Amino acid sequence: MNLIKSKKRVADHGEVFTPQWLVENMLDLVKGETERIDSRFLEPAFGSGNFLVPVLKRKLAAVEAKFGKNDFERRHYALLAAMCTYGIEILADNIAECRANMLEVLADYLSLDETDELYLAGFYVLSQNLVHGDALTMLMHDGKPITFAEWGYLGNGKFQRRDFSLEGLTQMSSYTQEGALFAHLGKHEIFTPLRAYPPITMRELACLVPNDAEEATV
Repeated sequence: MNLIKSKKRVADHGEVFTPQWLVENMLDLVKGETERIDSRFLEPAFGSGNFLVPVLKRKLAAVEAKFGKNDFERRHYALLAAMCTYGIEILADNIAECRANMLEVLADYLSLDETDELYLAGFYVLSQNLVHGDALTMLMHDGKPITFAEWGYLGNGKFQRRDFSLEGLTQMSSYTQEGALFAHLGKHEIFTPLRAYPPITMRELACLVPNDAEEATV
């Protein structure tokens, strides 16, 4: 793989891609987490998905090992695996490429076509999880604070979404460090979501994809 797209992008944005062998070695340092379906990964400058794609592949391997004989749970936990991958990227073309790469991995694993409700649900989830913004300023490209959707699987085909600000999530990390003033408190006692949504099904998630975006995938 070419590690740069152009010298101008390197000069303007410092864009240099991590070689795949180094990505795998780094992920092996947290191997247990990469193989846990509901562990959450955030890549603050995700490019075309050099880290997020292999993380998703590892999570899907875990889905197969645990739910390979149960197609209903296999499909829903595969979507959960995608739900637990997050990224921030400043360049719009990288975002589209990363989303396409991740959807291809999901589709290949489950033999989906682009009209399948799971594919469309994945498209919607990644449109929320792959954020167009700047991790350093914690702002979206339109100047609004970056927010992320926290997804959870409730079982029986239902998912839960709660939205949190990136700034709040980074504060959560510092508050819960050993020795911190509020470390003895549960996270629910300090942080509340910006918004909580009613439980939603895969089909309902698929219906949230705008028609123009849906047409762009086929």
